[in-house]
Amino acid sequence: MNPPRDDAAIFAIERPHRNLFTYYALSLLVFPPLLPVLILPLWFRYRTMRYRFTAEGISMSWGILFRREIIVNYARIQDIHLRSNFVERWLGLAKVLVQTASGNSGAEMTLEGLREFEAIRDFLYDRMRGVKDHSPPAPAAPAGGAAEGELAAALREVARELRETRLALAAKSGPSTPPPHV
Repeated sequence: MNPPRDDAAIFAIERPHRNLFTYYALSLLVFPPLLPVLILPLWFRYRTMRYRFTAEGISMSWGILFRREIIVNYARIQDIHLRSNFVERWLGLAKVLVQTASGNSGAEMTLEGLREFEAIRDFLYDRMRGVKDHSPPAPAAPAGGAAEGELAAALREVARELRETRLALAAKSGPSTPPPHV
C-alpha cells in the first residue's frame, strides 16, 4: 500500500529538479556538434522553468526572450501519462504528460524534471476526478449556495404533492379486490 500523499508537498513544487540540466547536457552529448549551440538555450530553459499547482489548476512557464506560459484547469484534464527513458530513469526523473480535450494529439503540458512524478500523477488524477479531500465531508451548506437550496426545497414540495395525490387516489378507489382467477 502506498503511503498517504502530502498535497502540501505537491503545492510547494515550483522548479524542476537539478538533474534536469544534467539530462539536457547528456542528451546533447549524443550529437557533440550541437552541444555549443544548444547548451545555452537549454540552460536558460532549465533556469526559467517554473511550476505552480493551485486549487484550480497547474501553470508552467519558461523563457527569457520568448516567455511561454501554459495554464491547465483540473476540470479540463482528460488523461495523464508518465514517460521516462533510460537516462531519465537513471537520474530518477520522469515527465508527466497532461492531455486535455484540445485539438492536438500530443500533450497540452509536459511537466519535466520531476522526482515526485508518481505523487504528482496521483494528485492530478484525484483533482481531475473532483476528489478534493479523502476524509468524510462535514455537514455544510449546499455547494451551489442558495440556488441549490431552492432546488432541493422545490423537489421536496413536488414529492409531498405526489405523495398526497397517491394517497387521495388510493382512498377514492376504496379497498382493492383481488383479480378473479380464470
